[in-house]
Amino acid sequence: MGRYRFLTFDCYGTLIDWQAGIAEHLGDILRQHGVDPAPEELLRIYVEEEHRLESGPYRRYREILAESARAAASRFGVRISNAEAQAFADSLPDWPPFPDTVDGLKAFGVMGFRRVILSNVDRDLLAETIRRHGLEVDGAITAEDTRTYKPNPRHWLAFCSRYTARREEVLHIAQSLLHDIRPALRLKLDCVWLNRYREPLPADVRPTQMFYDLDALVGWLLTS
Repeated sequence: MGRYRFLTFDCYGTLIDWQAGIAEHLGDILRQHGVDPAPEELLRIYVEEEHRLESGPYRRYREILAESARAAASRFGVRISNAEAQAFADSLPDWPPFPDTVDGLKAFGVMGFRRVILSNVDRDLLAETIRRHGLEVDGAITAEDTRTYKPNPRHWLAFCSRYTARREEVLHIAQSLLHDIRPALRLKLDCVWLNRYREPLPADVRPTQMFYDLDALVGWLLTS
């Protein structure tokens, strides 16, 4: 187990295939309005709108999801209804886990790590995601708890306070450089960039390790 007692995880994009969920569920709504954008373009626009909303005053993530969907659709010339926007928000727990997520979390538990999710969502959405997909975790800190969204550091500060964790005992694992890796590094935390989408590593970012999947991370932790 080495030096770490805790593994903290982002959820959507790291354990859950966030891109696939958006492309499927928001893409379906747009297709019903006669628009079929390329998944890459839809994701780029959606990410811009969601980040803009998360950077403002705190609102529950259900509202962020719905408003981001409306804003992204409008950039494709589509006006979606409140019911459609809410249906998109409600779809979050259905977004699929990556193929290695369930077994990876189980393996980390067998290895003796405490597994805690730090996520930019509401408590009920995360709880339903965990239930539906059978994710084995030991706790969570959500945006609803901190009333902020990552990259604000309050998720990590709340985690360390709640779990009485020293920074040197924590390894943070995430896909998003913006929301997770950069702020974790600023907090002097060890972190693994789980590069799910095979993106290039910027020259100014130096994670502790970089892997493409949880299987590789399990192997590293077993030998480190």
